Amino acid sequence: MAKERNPDPRQAGAKPPYPKQQQETPGSEAGMRPRPDFGEQSYRGHGRLQDRVAIVTGGDSGIGRAVALAFAREGAHVVISYLSEHEDAEETRRVVEASGRTAALVAGDLSEDAQCARVVQAAIERFGRLDVLVNNAAFQGRAVQRFEDLDAERVARTFRVNVVAMFNLTRHALPHLKPGASIVNTTSIQAYHPNPQILDYAATKGAIRTFTQGLSKELAARGIRVNGVAPGPIWTPLIPQSFPDEKVEKHGESAPMERAGQPAEVAPVFVFLASDDARYVSGEIVGVTGGSPLA
Repeated sequence: MAKERNPDPRQAGAKPPYPKQQQETPGSEAGMRPRPDFGEQSYRGHGRLQDRVAIVTGGDSGIGRAVALAFAREGAHVVISYLSEHEDAEETRRVVEASGRTAALVAGDLSEDAQCARVVQAAIERFGRLDVLVNNAAFQGRAVQRFEDLDAERVARTFRVNVVAMFNLTRHALPHLKPGASIVNTTSIQAYHPNPQILDYAATKGAIRTFTQGLSKELAARGIRVNGVAPGPIWTPLIPQSFPDEKVEKHGESAPMERAGQPAEVAPVFVFLASDDARYVSGEIVGVTGGSPLA
C-alpha cells in the first residue's frame, strides 16, 4: 500500500482519550499505553550526521530516544545519558545499534557536576571526539494544586537537573567542540505559556530559552551553533508520571490539532538543527506544538 502523500496532521497520531496509567518518577516508556511512536518504523536517514558523535541526555525514552534513533539513522554514534531507567535505555541502545551505529549508555544523576563530566568523558574515551550536545534531560514533578506545595527541595532539584546540568555539561563539552559543532537544548511551550501546577518546571524552561539565546551569541565567534526546540504536548513518560488520570486522558486535546504529538514528530527538528542544513541558524527556538504559537 502506497504511503499517503499529504497525510492529515490531525490524524497522524493517537488521539485522546488515553488509558489511565499513573506512574512514579522517573516514568517508564515501557509501561505506557499506547506506546509512544519514536520513529522506529518511519524515520529514514539521509546521512546528514554521518560519523559524528552526539551526546543525548535523557536519551532512554520520549523525545530523547526519538532523537537518538534519528541521529543514528543519519549516521551518528550516540552517547545516551539517563538516570536509572535501564530497561528503556537498553531499548534505545537496541534501535541505535540496529541502525548500524554505536550506542554508549551512561547512567547517573545529572544534578551532580561529576556525572556531567563523566558523560562527556565517556564520549571522548569511546569515540575520541564530540560534535553534537543535546541537552534534553529534565525532571518534572507531580502537578500541584497550590503554589505552596512546591517545596524548596523539589524546586532546587528541578533547577539542578534542568538548568544547572546544562551549564555543567556545556562547560565540560566545550573543550572538545570544534568549529562546526552544535548544541541543541530542549525547552518547552511552558517557557511561553506556563502551567502553574508545574511552575518549577515551566520556570526552568524559561531559563533554558534564555540560556540558549545568550550562549549562542558567545559561541558563534567559535563557530559553534546553539539552538533550542520547544515541544508542546508530546506523549512521553513525563505525562503519566506528572498528572492525574483525568489530565492524562485528555493530553493534547486542547492543541489546535486536537491531539498530543509523538516523539517521532519532534526528532526531525533536532536533526535539522544539528546538521549542516542549519549552518546559518543559531540562537533560535523552534516550536513543535501542534499549532499553538509560542508567543
